[in-house]
Amino acid sequence: MKRKLLIGLLGLLGALIILVIYFALAVLITPPEIANKAALELKVTKSGNDFYACDGNWLKKSKTGLWEMYVEGSPYKRGVMIGKLTEDLAAKQEDYFISQIQSMIPSAGYLGFLKYFVAWFNRDLDTHIKDEYKEEIYGISTYASEKYSHIGPRYQRILNYHAAHDIGHFLQEKNLVVGCTSFSAWGTKSEDSSLIIGRNFDFYVGDKFAENKIVAFTNPDKGYKFMTITWAGMIGAVSGMNEKGLCLTINAAKSDIPTHSATPIAILAREILQYAKNIDEAYAIAKARKTFVAQSIMIGSSEDNRTSIIEKSPKQIGLYSSDTNFIICANHFQSEELKNEPLNVEHIKESTSMFRYQRMSQLVNRYPQINISNTAEILRNRRGFNEKNIGLGNEKGLNHLLAHHSIIFKPSQLMFWISTNPYQLGEYVAYDFKKVFDKHNSIQTTTEITEEALHIPVDSFMYSEEFKGYNRYRVLLAEIKGNKKIESISESKITELISANPEFYNVYAVAGDYYKAKEENAKAASHYKIALSKEIPWANDEKKIRSNLVALVEKQ
Repeated sequence: MKRKLLIGLLGLLGALIILVIYFALAVLITPPEIANKAALELKVTKSGNDFYACDGNWLKKSKTGLWEMYVEGSPYKRGVMIGKLTEDLAAKQEDYFISQIQSMIPSAGYLGFLKYFVAWFNRDLDTHIKDEYKEEIYGISTYASEKYSHIGPRYQRILNYHAAHDIGHFLQEKNLVVGCTSFSAWGTKSEDSSLIIGRNFDFYVGDKFAENKIVAFTNPDKGYKFMTITWAGMIGAVSGMNEKGLCLTINAAKSDIPTHSATPIAILAREILQYAKNIDEAYAIAKARKTFVAQSIMIGSSEDNRTSIIEKSPKQIGLYSSDTNFIICANHFQSEELKNEPLNVEHIKESTSMFRYQRMSQLVNRYPQINISNTAEILRNRRGFNEKNIGLGNEKGLNHLLAHHSIIFKPSQLMFWISTNPYQLGEYVAYDFKKVFDKHNSIQTTTEITEEALHIPVDSFMYSEEFKGYNRYRVLLAEIKGNKKIESISESKITELISANPEFYNVYAVAGDYYKAKEENAKAASHYKIALSKEIPWANDEKKIRSNLVALVEKQ
């Protein structure tokens, strides 16, 4: 019997070892073969504190606080240049990214599960990415930090990070993806009749992650010159414009949990920017690629002098074009092909998307004609319908004070304006796309490439007592949420939390939870009632508060 048991255990151990080896081999993604690696031998020169140059490529920090980068050449060389120039920034970005994931998911066990789940899920990711982009990512990964090798090899790790926006769909309840909003106007709705586009990119991976934004100018050996707003290590596009005046922004939509990987949406967006000059060409590229999450890709075309939205799910694609002279994009589909999909209908009912869509419509219609100045005003707006105070940080606002960036495009002029920290409140910095590419060879340490006379001034709100209160609210909220025994928090801290952001539902919901934990049911019920009287962004949050209130009432 002992012998049989031993044989059985050895057999089980052998099977487990085989399974582990199979898993390790199955999830391993091999880097592409590169015939010429001469770019690795090129040296970076540093001038001053924040100017790096290498073989005609450069990275510099503007006095505005934005990093600016120019890269050119073949895919692998571009990647190597990005890797060399942004090595320090990339290490910081990875630290910030991993730290934010750990703060959202404090369970070490669940994080371990996610690590293996993502590795298995993305085991075929490279088969859905063009060789050109794999080579570029491989070049970057050569200079990636070894600090997180326990998560995965450098190439595989950087490749997977390009699907972070898509994987964020898994973590929507963790607020990795919140709610981007964008709009465009042309013809009689535009002050000069040409196309204008404004967007807030609300992809939140912590304030630190948004500190080192890069305005990247890319001159590839194939395709069109283009610019993107990005971060170190990222070659995909979330907001960008090319030399033909084609602009692109992406907005997440509601997705089923995908069953396998496909082309990351940021990589698809990059391909469109690099190879499309109008809406038809952009649509053709999008149609040819399979994605694993649902997404709206807003395409503004100078050639067409209008904007349309490519709406893409893992199974379908639609093209939505407005019958007016403006268009609005939130986080739900509008095309005939996709608007009646059950997930889309559900998302409209339970999320903030329709509220923001309608609020954007109200603001766009407030102005007879749209220009750069009032576009910035719209993107910075923090209020609800009819300027109702709905609390700072409310996700029903267009500006819920967490945007990675906000950007305005004038494609016919090849001009764009990018926000500076914090969020949309710092000045919008103006760039002339053509001028930057024309003078890229003459950039020196102190050269400023922005159009300073055209900057949009800072939002005075950032100097207000209200904004100071909001920052205090965030500190207090983190402290309270981080305390495992909420009832041990002092009552004065709860009172301070409420006074820091008094119109926001969440302060009263937290207060209700506090008094409920202390079994002071009357006070808890009172605060839950106040929370329900405020503007609550998500249907699930309202249900939870209402459920807590009902339970307290039943106890009385």
